[in-house]
Amino acid sequence: MSRQLTARKIRHALRHAAHPAKARILSSFFKTGKGAYAEGDRFLGVTVPVQRAIACQFSMAAPACLHSLLQSTVHEDRLTALLILVQQFAAAGTAGRRTLFNFYLKHLDAVNNWDLVDLTADKIVGQAVEGRGTVLLERMARSPHLWTRRIAIVATFHFIKQGKPGPTLKIARILVHDSQDLIQKAVGWMLREVGKRCSRQDLESFLDAWCRSMPRTMLRYAIERLPESCRRGYLKRKTD
Repeated sequence: MSRQLTARKIRHALRHAAHPAKARILSSFFKTGKGAYAEGDRFLGVTVPVQRAIACQFSMAAPACLHSLLQSTVHEDRLTALLILVQQFAAAGTAGRRTLFNFYLKHLDAVNNWDLVDLTADKIVGQAVEGRGTVLLERMARSPHLWTRRIAIVATFHFIKQGKPGPTLKIARILVHDSQDLIQKAVGWMLREVGKRCSRQDLESFLDAWCRSMPRTMLRYAIERLPESCRRGYLKRKTD
């Protein structure tokens, strides 16, 4: 099947599943208005489970087909392409994963909304850098590009799931004073997962060092699963 035909079939499947009412809701939810973080993003109103099913159907799509979809201004075109890429990465060998990882990095401009990041960063970037240190993640965390920074911290979820908090804590220290709400939420989320899946002591050690200076949104996300008295204590230290 040619790349043009495959891309056309994927687009047709997505548009067949389109739901205009959901599209309107998603356009508002993902802040697509002028000056907002997703300005210009267009939605069809296709749910993620449906997109996953379509991705499974076209899991052998060629890179040129994925490239075509990733150039689209339609959110579901890009997300479905990325879901296919995640499937291909999971099934690939070492050399194949290296190629797919490089493809992902070359298309970072298409990974430009928080769900696109959150559904792919740990499954591709996190796995790809395992055993190679955190140099790339640190460089991404210092990027002026919002979504690249979010990829850096969410990619560390891969290590959290293995009970390894080190990469998350290192990237969190770089981003601890980030002014962007979407980064603050992501860092807080990953810190919360460190406490949940790795060690509450590691989480509290980080909070003891940074709770007074980190943004309140980040702190609230990070302490969400701690006992109420502990949460109150950190919030009080934040305001003292």
